[in-house]
Amino acid sequence: MIRKIITLFLIIIPINSYALIEIDITRGNLDPLPVAVSPLSIDEKSRKSFEKALEKKNIGEEISSIVENNLRTSGLFNPLSKEAFLQAPDIANLKPRFEDWNLIKAQALITGKVNYVDDKLRVEFRLWDVLAAKEMMALAFTTVPSNWRRVGHIISDKVYERLTGEKGYFDTRIIYVAEEGLKTQRIKKLAIMDQDGFNNKFLTLGNELVLTPRFNPTSQMVTYLSYFKNMPRVYLLDIETGTQEVVGDFPGMTFAPRFSPDGKKIIMSFAKDGKSDIYTMDLVNRIVERITNHPSIDTSPSYSPDGKYITFNSDRSGYQQIYIMKSDGSDVKRISFGNGLYGTPVWSPRGDLIAFTKLHKGKFYIGVMRTDGKGERLLTENYYQEAPSWSPNGRVLIFYRETKTNDKGEGFTAKLWSIDLTGYNERQIKTPTDASDPSWSSLLSN
Repeated sequence: MIRKIITLFLIIIPINSYALIEIDITRGNLDPLPVAVSPLSIDEKSRKSFEKALEKKNIGEEISSIVENNLRTSGLFNPLSKEAFLQAPDIANLKPRFEDWNLIKAQALITGKVNYVDDKLRVEFRLWDVLAAKEMMALAFTTVPSNWRRVGHIISDKVYERLTGEKGYFDTRIIYVAEEGLKTQRIKKLAIMDQDGFNNKFLTLGNELVLTPRFNPTSQMVTYLSYFKNMPRVYLLDIETGTQEVVGDFPGMTFAPRFSPDGKKIIMSFAKDGKSDIYTMDLVNRIVERITNHPSIDTSPSYSPDGKYITFNSDRSGYQQIYIMKSDGSDVKRISFGNGLYGTPVWSPRGDLIAFTKLHKGKFYIGVMRTDGKGERLLTENYYQEAPSWSPNGRVLIFYRETKTNDKGEGFTAKLWSIDLTGYNERQIKTPTDASDPSWSSLLSN
């Protein structure tokens, strides 16, 4: 059973300031903003209490390191070396000497302090505009000490939102399929971790094959496909409680289901009467509705964020392409017309783009296009890669990539990678085993 997440209590300290900092989020990491993340100060009594409770020597430094790492991996920020800092953390939090931070070229400054109060973790942080010499934001968090990593992620989200104008994606989790063994004899388990790769947990034992887990956009509920006695079954799993239930047995299913934007339905593709069509199921009354009825293979459905449209791939044109249609199955339109085969379309949470996998001349690409099919951009290419999933703010894609193997299935690996919309900042996300089929959760702190 998964440990239940403890709610954080946020106390917003009112401020009146006007900042001059602005980040162009459309340019990737061309000009990352220089930011100084000062270690959060901590008094000696609190430090000893946290060291006893968490076995961490300095929880203030640990939290600031999480913030620093999150901002760096976004590609939009350049955290400056702490060795260059001229002001002590406790003094900087009270009253920064902006000339000192200007001297090391910092444009934004993050300070704060940590206290141990009534067996609780209390964290205060402040965001400063160094150029304007003004405070931009001041917030406080109180929670149980074991939630210290989440506090770092939430601070990162608040800073990201204040400086970019859009929601962050750091206080999130990723569910995926953990894989071990030769390619021909893979053991596959359901696993979950924080978006930065920490707090990894295995949710299944590996006795049954699991495929394509997908998060509910509105909660920490997951749907996935598993084979029980060689029969494909759709499951629902509540990450918070560990409760699992079978949605239904669907012989011939070809792709795992996804949730509707409101979380009340799942949409899926399975074979029936010799055809593969798209169906929905109401999770309350279990009523199944057929959405497409075509002699071709229709698969990989994904809702638009408003629930009014569905994107899917189909070979009805002769080879695999991407289509959109209204949620009732009407007004079907093909939107991909480039060279190659298109698959696994996924609608962005922003609603403006569709991510996809493309196979062309023996290479696999992860790309995006507008919802009318225009503006196609290929972000990354490799020997084999697929299954893109969006961060909740629609800025970053996570996917998995495989390496070549020999005839015996040796030398094979599958790893998770992420890349931002501009095609910059491609990086591997570390997992304890091989990994595939990732899905990004919504913000936990919403």
